[in-house]
Amino acid sequence: MHEAPESHTGWTFLTNHARVLATIAEDSSTRIRDIAARCHLTERAVQKIVADLEESGYLTHTRQGRSNAYWIEEGTLLRHPAEAGLTVADLLSLLAQHDAPDGDGPQELREAVPPQARSAEADL
Repeated sequence: MHEAPESHTGWTFLTNHARVLATIAEDSSTRIRDIAARCHLTERAVQKIVADLEESGYLTHTRQGRSNAYWIEEGTLLRHPAEAGLTVADLLSLLAQHDAPDGDGPQELREAVPPQARSAEADL
């Protein structure tokens, strides 16, 4: 992901849960401290989010020495009814394409949107 802007108030397009998951997807052995810095959250908030994601079946972790290695359950469906049928892999693919060095144009984002989401966009 690109460098995050400074402190922000109000609503945002991505939840903190999505930001944490995307950060873990980039590096499965990243530390809570590094996730917190990257997402502009406290370590305690990241710990709570990781626990939420694990409890809901989106993420698991194993201890490797003094560190954790995370495993994202990419086939898990997103929670909101508006994203029915979309998986974590679909979300991460969209975010990864957005962050790719040559994938910064709107055409690439349109192509990355899964068919279910495109049909919902047509209804708008």
